[in-house]
Amino acid sequence: MTYLDFTRLSAIEPQQFQQKKPYPWINPEGLLTKEGHKQLLATLPDVSMFQQRFGVTRAHGQQSHDRFTLEYHDDLPLAPAWKTFIAELRGQKYQNFLCQLLGVRSLDLHFHWHYTPSGCSVSPHCDAKHKLGSHIFYFNTKEDWDPAWGGETVILDDHGRFSRKSAPRFEDFPESLASTAIGNFSLLFQRLDKSWHGVRPVQCPEGHMRKVFIVVINRFSLLDRIQRVFGKSRKGY
Repeated sequence: MTYLDFTRLSAIEPQQFQQKKPYPWINPEGLLTKEGHKQLLATLPDVSMFQQRFGVTRAHGQQSHDRFTLEYHDDLPLAPAWKTFIAELRGQKYQNFLCQLLGVRSLDLHFHWHYTPSGCSVSPHCDAKHKLGSHIFYFNTKEDWDPAWGGETVILDDHGRFSRKSAPRFEDFPESLASTAIGNFSLLFQRLDKSWHGVRPVQCPEGHMRKVFIVVINRFSLLDRIQRVFGKSRKGY
C-alpha cells in the first residue's frame, strides 16, 4: 500500500498555490490515503522517545516554543508504517511535487515530530532563511481531540507592519486564518520573509497533546548532504 495519495497531490495547482494570500499555503484533506493515515496514527512514536524543549530562548525576543520533539534519523526504532511513509517522502514523486509547487530545482528534506501539552504555544514567527517551507501533517482525531482545545496552525497577515526580526503577539496581527488540524488534514506553506505563523496556547486536559509530523523543506545544501552521511544534520526549527 501507499501512504501518500499522489492523485490528490498532483491535483494541487502550483499557480493557484503561489497566488494564495498572505503567502503561498494550502490546507488540504486526504493527502494521506485513508488506510495509510490510520496506520500512521496507530503507530505514532511514544513520547518517551522525545526530547523536552521548554523555555528555550528564541531570537528577537520571541516567546519560547515549548513542546516535546523527536528528530528523525534512520536508526530510530519506528514502526514499519513510518519507515515506509518516510521512504515515500524521500522518493522522487513527492520531491518533484514540492519542486514544482515551490518553483525550485532541488531541495533537502528533514523530518520531526512535535507533541505539545496544555498551556504551550508556538509564538508568531517567520522561519529561518535556509527553509523553503514546511508540510505539517496533523495527527489528532475527533476521537481524541476537541476543537475547543486549539492546536491549529494560524496563518498571520501583518499587512507589512513588522520586521521578521521582531516579536509581535497574535493580537497584533490585523488578519489571521486558522488551519483545520483534526483528522486527515495537512498544511503546506512556503517560507517567505513575511510568512508569519504560530499556534495559540493549547488548552487540553492532562493526557492529551497536540501531535504533528513535519516535513521541513530546506534549500539544497551540499554540506548538509555530507553531514547527513556522517550522522549529523541541521536542525529544522
